[in-house]
Amino acid sequence: MPGLSSRRSGRRGKRLVTDINVVPYIDVMLVLLVIFMVTAPLQPPATIDLARAGGGGSSPERYIEVQVAVSGELAVQRVNAGDTSRRVVRRRDLNAAVAQMRGDETLPIVITADKAVPYGDVAAILGQLKQDAGSRVGLLVQPER
Repeated sequence: MPGLSSRRSGRRGKRLVTDINVVPYIDVMLVLLVIFMVTAPLQPPATIDLARAGGGGSSPERYIEVQVAVSGELAVQRVNAGDTSRRVVRRRDLNAAVAQMRGDETLPIVITADKAVPYGDVAAILGQLKQDAGSRVGLLVQPER
């Protein structure tokens, strides 16, 4: 019965694989990663919902803007002054970043804060900038309609 023994050994050689095939999952994850990498730069970096206030004040033509987001993130950028780079900074590095963006110019500093940011946080940043920068520092709001 040579044929019978070969059948038995053939069945023993093929075992069921009970492992999970993860290759399709990896493919799906890589596709999702590529989608997120492509769409991330298309998202606006941050939106700040400015508070409304009366009055007809005007903002300066060229200034340094300090943005305060609801999350507490601080960003510094030059507006209408050539360089449009936006830098996210920590609170302790704020004055150094403003001084670096200013360079030799005496640009005023404007704080734009989301209306959900606590008043105390905005006042503390305003005081810090006034004390260390020694120049004009103001708040930017949307005019009431």
